[in-house]
Amino acid sequence: MSEGPAQTGDASLGRRGLLLVLSSPSGAGKTTLSRRLLDVEGSQLSMSISVTTRPPRPGEVDGQDYWFVSESTFTEMREGGRLLEWAQVFGNLYGTPRDSVEAMLRTGHDVLFDIDWQGARQLAEKIAEDVVRVFVLPPTAAALAERLERRNQDSASVVAQRMAQAADEISHWDEYDYVIVNFDVEESLAELRAILLAERARRQRLKGLPDFVAKLHKDLGKAV
Repeated sequence: MSEGPAQTGDASLGRRGLLLVLSSPSGAGKTTLSRRLLDVEGSQLSMSISVTTRPPRPGEVDGQDYWFVSESTFTEMREGGRLLEWAQVFGNLYGTPRDSVEAMLRTGHDVLFDIDWQGARQLAEKIAEDVVRVFVLPPTAAALAERLERRNQDSASVVAQRMAQAADEISHWDEYDYVIVNFDVEESLAELRAILLAERARRQRLKGLPDFVAKLHKDLGKAV
């Protein structure tokens, strides 16, 4: 029985994985979109697991939620070039381990990052050819404030602080490859999946494509 056409990004073409970075101001819907995308993509996409110096919270599992390390271990990883990006947040250190991410990329596995513009910039500086950056915008400032208030997790002063921070975060929108205005979660998810599908088919990521085309040329020459 003859083989069917090779599917974009399948094993026959040896696709290299990609790093899909989602950034947005708090309340714009990034976390919801991340969870929905992981659900629909299944085993093809995994969330990046960061290392952190903060202690585990109740219910958190080492190696599943975070890799929990000492500050000295984190410093060794950072100074040894073993982190793709890192940041200090409320006195705790967070970073992305290089080895595990690069191993997934080599096997054609895609990794999702929920990080801010500073982390996205660091990733792009380290491995630009593997990074796809998507910035999620709220439809209006009023909608953003409403979403923050609706969560009932923050005080009015914290909501005001997050709104002020949003202006700075949004100012970095033009550092991203794609921008999604999150009017509707389902439509935004569809856009995000379209971006992922297109980026998986990018010529540079199909490692086996040169050999595939060479064989195709050779076979066509025999047919003449």
